[in-house]
Amino acid sequence: MAEEAAASPEGAPQGTDQPARGRPTLDQDTLAELYRLHAPYLMRALLRVTSGDRGKAEDILQETLLRAWQNPAAIQRGLEQARPWLFTVARRIAIDHFRMTTARVREVADDTPDEHPATHDAYEQLIAARDLETAMAELQPLHREVLVELHLRGRSMAEAAQVLGVAVGTVKSRSFYAVRALRPILEARGIGVAV
Repeated sequence: MAEEAAASPEGAPQGTDQPARGRPTLDQDTLAELYRLHAPYLMRALLRVTSGDRGKAEDILQETLLRAWQNPAAIQRGLEQARPWLFTVARRIAIDHFRMTTARVREVADDTPDEHPATHDAYEQLIAARDLETAMAELQPLHREVLVELHLRGRSMAEAAQVLGVAVGTVKSRSFYAVRALRPILEARGIGVAV
């Protein structure tokens, strides 16, 4: 009997539970009914306030109901009459969220983490270069020369044509056939180099 008296303090509103810290809270059924009655209206208003950000609106709604759970005295007049109090609390929480967002230091860098170059393993690059060198050794000399000038030395078609002493059209044709011949060689060796 003494345990029951300690569990429900005198003067606590009906439909409250006593948490471990000694402060009355709403019971689960009352909170569920409060949610059923008012959550759709609150959510509609919060979606307008948050410019349609459903996640943020749900966070604010959840925090509003948490405050209602912690303050059962606010709904002593009845669950149906709690809407103005809930809207006031939700508005204040939304303002706090907005202030927190605008008070944060903004990032000054324009690049995103995806734009940072990936670190390359020098050993892996050396192995790939050696594999490519042995694969290119199987090509005809004319095809190998064109690929070296275009892809390894980074020359344009016109520059490669000038260095090799041939017409630009010839460089294009040799490049096409060189890549076509190199692909099966690379695939047979299990090398995944894009050419």
